Amino acid sequence: MQIKVAITDDHLLVINGIKTMLAPYAHISVVYDTTDPTGLLPALAATPADVLLLDIQMPGIDGMELCKQVHKQHPDMKVIAISSFMDSRYIKQMLRNGAAGYLLKNTDPTTLANAIEKVYEGEQFLDESLKQDLLNEALTGNKRSVYEIPLTRREKEILKLIAEEHSNQEIADLLFISLRTVETHRLNLTQKLAVKNTAGLVKEAIRRGLLD
Repeated sequence: MQIKVAITDDHLLVINGIKTMLAPYAHISVVYDTTDPTGLLPALAATPADVLLLDIQMPGIDGMELCKQVHKQHPDMKVIAISSFMDSRYIKQMLRNGAAGYLLKNTDPTTLANAIEKVYEGEQFLDESLKQDLLNEALTGNKRSVYEIPLTRREKEILKLIAEEHSNQEIADLLFISLRTVETHRLNLTQKLAVKNTAGLVKEAIRRGLLD
C-alpha cells in the first residue's frame, strides 16, 4: 500500500511540520503541497493524490467551499480537514461538503498517519476529542461555545496592540520579540478567530469581548 498525499495550507511551517511527521511512514508520500489554494484544483488534476490535507481557513478563499469543489471534481480523493477550530459547525459543514476526516493542527504523528490510512481505506476519521464533543452535543443539545477560544498571554498582548493599529514591526519593537514571532502570532490569531484580515480580527475580538 502506497498512499499519495497532497497538502494545502497557507502557512509553510504547517506544511513542513506535516511532512516531518509523515517522514517515518514509508507507505505515505507527499506528492504535492502548496500555500496557494487558488491553484489547487488544476494541480490535483496534474498530480493525482489519494488523500488531501486541507486547511479550512485560508486568506482569500473559503476552505469549506474548496472542499466541495475538490469532492465534485475528484470524487475518489479523500479530504481531511486540518484546522485549529473545534466548533461542531465547522466539522459538520466540512463533512457535508465531502470531507472524510477532520483533525486539529495539534494532532500527533501517529493520529495523523492513522487518519490518512483510515480515509484511504474508505472510513471516516475524526479526532477522538472531536467525536466526544459531537456525541455530547447529540446527547445534551449543548454546543461547544464558539467563544471558548483560549488565547495565550502573548496573543492577548499582540491582539491589543493590533487593535491599537500598531504595525507588526512596531509590535515587535514594543514587546522585544522578532518580527517573525509577531507574524506567527498574528497568523495564529486569525486562525483561532476564523477571520481573514486585520479588520476582521479586530471586529471579531470586540464581538467576543477579548479586548475588554
